[in-house]
Parts: sequence; structure tokens; C-alpha cells
Amino acid sequence: MKIKYPRTHHLEWSEGKTSDDKTQFDLSNFVGKEIIITEKMDGENTTMMNDCYYARSLDSNNHQSRNFVKGIWGRIKHEIPNEIRVCGENLYAQHSLRYENLPDYFLVFSIWDGVTCLSWDDTVGYADMLGLKTVNVLYRGKCDLKFLREFKIDTSTQEGFVVRVSEAFYLNDFKQSVVKWVRKGHVQTDEHWMNSKIKPNRLKK
Repeated sequence: MKIKYPRTHHLEWSEGKTSDDKTQFDLSNFVGKEIIITEKMDGENTTMMNDCYYARSLDSNNHQSRNFVKGIWGRIKHEIPNEIRVCGENLYAQHSLRYENLPDYFLVFSIWDGVTCLSWDDTVGYADMLGLKTVNVLYRGKCDLKFLREFKIDTSTQEGFVVRVSEAFYLNDFKQSVVKWVRKGHVQTDEHWMNSKIKPNRLKK
């Protein structure tokens, strides 16, 4: 069953929020728990199952920018168990940021078993089993709100960061379990990059 990837709410102090974005003001579910902070990649949200492959829109059509990652799916789909959804970032095409040293064109950020998002450790384990890479982990440890507010990235090379609880959680608890911070001035519509000439990002040599 196809399930659209949930919309990730912004942290209150996220610099890149627009009037259309949702904000998570209540961070009580994070306090005292182990969290994972990963780099938010500037690509296209993509889901792989054993019988289908789709971008954030469930009825997404074919596009040149999806061909390479679709090929990755073609090689591993028979290894994905029923009900498992592998969600990650398609980074083949350059959007607003240019990547010169990617470990792969598809980087996993979560894996779901039905309506359950697997723990981070199980996510990494599944990705390894499938021969996939995960997004870069910037921090792992107990959540401290002061630390979170002061957490910094290089906005010249990084779009933002995503915070999630390291434990498993249900789909209904997504907005209390995953939040993001996005750099100021990052406004990139799908129409812009999809209608432009494709400029592939570069892989690590």
C-alpha cells in the first residue's frame, strides 16, 4: 500500500519557514530522549517498496532525474520485504545546492514497516542489508533544548538538518517525533528544477 511521506514540521526558530509551512512548537516528546540529527539533503523525497517506486506525490510520473535511482530500486526491490517502505532522498539532479562528494545518489532517511517508523539502528541495519547508504548523522545523544537551539550547520553547503527520536514510532506520532530546521532563503519549487536541464550532482571518487 502506497503511503505519502508525512510533512515534516519546522522548528520554531527555523530560518527558512514560509507562510505555507507547519511549525512544531511542542518539543516535549524529544526532551530527555536520545535523538538523531541528520543533514537535510536538497533532493527529491522518494519511496521504494518491492512492487512500486514513487516520489512524494503518489502519482508521480517518469522524469529523467529519477532514472538513476529507479535503477537502484530495480536492483534491490526483490530484497525488500512486504509492507516495508524505504524512504530517502533522490540526489541525482542538482536543485539549489550543488553536491560534489555524495556517497550515492539515493540516501535513506527512514524505513517503515506498515505504519511504524523503524528505530534509527534498525533503519541503518536494513539499509546495510540492501546495500544502501543513509543520510549523514551530525549528532546522536540525549536531547537538550538549549543545545538544539544553538546547533549550527554550514548553510553555504548544507540545506538544513532533521531531528528525530532514535526509537521507533507510529505514523500518527510523526509530527511529535520528527522536526526540521532549514536555512534562510531556500525556496525551490519542483517546477523550477524539473523543467530545467538536468545537472547531475557528483559522487565521491
